[in-house]
Amino acid sequence: MAQSFEDLGALTAENDDTAQAFEAPVHVQKLDAYGRAYATGKRKDAVARVWIKPGTGKIVVNDKDYTAYFGRPVLQMIIEQPIRLTERDGQFDIMATVAGGGLSGQAGALRHGISKALTYYEPGLRTILKKNGFLTRDSRTVERKKYGRAKARRSFQFSKR
Repeated sequence: MAQSFEDLGALTAENDDTAQAFEAPVHVQKLDAYGRAYATGKRKDAVARVWIKPGTGKIVVNDKDYTAYFGRPVLQMIIEQPIRLTERDGQFDIMATVAGGGLSGQAGALRHGISKALTYYEPGLRTILKKNGFLTRDSRTVERKKYGRAKARRSFQFSKR
């Protein structure tokens, strides 16, 4: 049944009650039994599982130091971006396992996972990380190959004979 209101004041009074029901969610700290924050980051076909705990700033990826695993300085910079942005250098030990994709995708997945884990450990960092786009999963993936084509869109070479 439709409600009838006598004036606009009654309508806004009705909306005030529903506005209080839709308040912004409060983010709380999510830690496991060992005091670590866990998050999963994804990029292309790569998946990174990340654990963060207070420490000296050591980053270990697949049981290797991240500088040994990711040799290119650009990839190392991508991984360090959320830590530098939030000014948490040397405050957290990060342990991660990455699988799938190439090195570039794995670095992007690791950055996504570190950003999410930081927000689980310190919910106050969520606004700065979200504003800079580190919490958004980059959904671009490789287009699939089609039947009757050489690749996703490339046709075979045409010949008149």
